[in-house]
Amino acid sequence: MKVFLAYGKNGLNVDLPEHTRVIEPTQVESPENDHEVVLNALRHPNGTNPLREMVKSTDKVVIVISDITRPTPNHKLIPWILEELPHVPIENVTIINGTATHRDQTREEFVEMLGQKVVDTVRIINHHCHEKSELTHLGTSRFGCEVYLNKEYVEADFRIVTGFIEPHFFAGFSGGPKGIMPGIAGIETILTFHNAKMIGHPLATWGILEKNPLQEMTREVNTFCKPDFLLNVALNGKKEITNVFAGELAAAHTTGCAYVKEHAMIKCDQRFDVVITTNSGYPLDQNLYQAVKGMNAAQKIVKQGGTIICAAECIEGMPEHGNFVKILDMRETPSELLEMINEPSFQMFDQWEAQRLAMIQEWADVYMYSTLPEESVRIAKLTPIKSIEQTLRELTEKYGDNMSIAVLPLGPLTIPYVEE
Repeated sequence: MKVFLAYGKNGLNVDLPEHTRVIEPTQVESPENDHEVVLNALRHPNGTNPLREMVKSTDKVVIVISDITRPTPNHKLIPWILEELPHVPIENVTIINGTATHRDQTREEFVEMLGQKVVDTVRIINHHCHEKSELTHLGTSRFGCEVYLNKEYVEADFRIVTGFIEPHFFAGFSGGPKGIMPGIAGIETILTFHNAKMIGHPLATWGILEKNPLQEMTREVNTFCKPDFLLNVALNGKKEITNVFAGELAAAHTTGCAYVKEHAMIKCDQRFDVVITTNSGYPLDQNLYQAVKGMNAAQKIVKQGGTIICAAECIEGMPEHGNFVKILDMRETPSELLEMINEPSFQMFDQWEAQRLAMIQEWADVYMYSTLPEESVRIAKLTPIKSIEQTLRELTEKYGDNMSIAVLPLGPLTIPYVEE
């Protein structure tokens, strides 16, 4: 059968055996007028007054957005939020790009993310987690670290956070409080949020909110300086808005997570020998660091000792910024990496992604179809491939002609699971 994989901006067609199980989220069409649906959510929010009534004309307003590695449709959401605030002078509004530990975005990228008009008229800043002068200390978390958040966010009169909700491989679901923590947190706070104990916790996984330590910590940090209004959306495989959740942080996010879980999490009766996955295409598959999410989704249903084939374009490389490559290159094997990362004295930002990648590799073999140079793929302890079809033919020698295969064409937009 022919299957279309989300890969980069253009996708990838592959020929797979007829018995392959294709696993996709329940298809939900976008409303005819998503503008109207978003405005209705802003005017009839969950747990708060309408947005327009909450913001005074004299307020200094901050809107926190997710960075370019997320497909949040902020080119729509931000203009529509501003449309609801005609009484607020545009010079009173600042957009903070929630980079967490990721790189700054360029002006050109902001135009791609927000549209030319917003970039030309609204002040936009990148968050810098390492810059103490740009952070405010708010207290101590019960998880044992000092809490730092972006200074301009803390000092604003009214705080709005946007985002989109999908199952998340650490925190259960994205969106909601994650826009603030780790989005605009300080590096010390982020390092605790992503330390080896937290990432290795059995409940720090897809679809779990309660007793998930990462979700508990992101919620707790938000209480130090809570956003006044949340605007989150759910997206379909075409990255179109399918539903909108607005209002009080916890109430709106909880409602959104329940909706996404119903449509994105798919039960399987058994594990598979081979699982082919993606990282949902652009912008989520810009680099290998992000592509670990797609591999982690596949791990949920691949047999122990099985094979994961990940198709992610990685147009931005590993990436080269941050410590991801440096950490991967510090040890020869995944097990040695895990041993190093789990040492209490070890602490480097980006260790969490290396840790989760190594955990996946301890479970299954991982093959990588991408634009990455072979040597980069091998630094990550992955096997580079040039053809998914040829790799499947070769794998029949290992698993036999009755090799069971599943494919996640949209990667972590679908989270399969097996009840064991």
